[in-house]
Amino acid sequence: MINTIQTYLNLITSSWSQKPNFTAMISSDVSLPVQVQNLLSSMIPIFDLSLPPVGNQLDIIGQWVGISRNVNIPITGVYFSFDGTDPTVGWDQGTWQPYNQPTSITVLPDDAYLTLIRAKIAANNWDGTIKGAYEIWDSIFPNFSILIQDYQNMTYALAIIGGIVDSLTVALLTGGYISLRPEGVLITEYFIATDTNPAFAWDIIMPSTSLSGWDSGSWLKEVAPS
Repeated sequence: MINTIQTYLNLITSSWSQKPNFTAMISSDVSLPVQVQNLLSSMIPIFDLSLPPVGNQLDIIGQWVGISRNVNIPITGVYFSFDGTDPTVGWDQGTWQPYNQPTSITVLPDDAYLTLIRAKIAANNWDGTIKGAYEIWDSIFPNFSILIQDYQNMTYALAIIGGIVDSLTVALLTGGYISLRPEGVLITEYFIATDTNPAFAWDIIMPSTSLSGWDSGSWLKEVAPS
């Protein structure tokens, strides 16, 4: 809501509303508070993750939640390439290399950094349960389906199904930057979809958008943590 000086002048009772000196005094008194209120109101959408913020706005949010745009080890092999031997850097998977930038990534672009921030915020509010983990992973990747395989030995595997995950996001996952796990629990492997089909699985009684059998389910690509 945007406040104006008139917002407060409208509150003056009839006995004083026609007094020009009084209304001038009120206008002077509320002028600065109105500017401050509107400035504070304008900051809310600037840092609203749903809009989303960009550039320095993301850096400020990252400081609040405790995650940096900088990566510990340069990320290589994620830029888009024609006729390469690695299909994960082809169409819809490779990340576009900015002009005049090195072949490795040391500072995350806005879209990847936004994903990292959302993951950090979700992890900060996680209750540690598998049900909560599903909710958080789904919030981080709303366009994909998530499957968690709990091995019951303090490890679990994560499958991302329903679409092609770009190469930089895969690198962040396997590099431990997006790692949702309780203390002492390890993610031993990731399974990444190579198309938009459900994942192949044995003994499917009723196929779903996540799992399916022969001729309709696709094999997932296993990626080990780095």
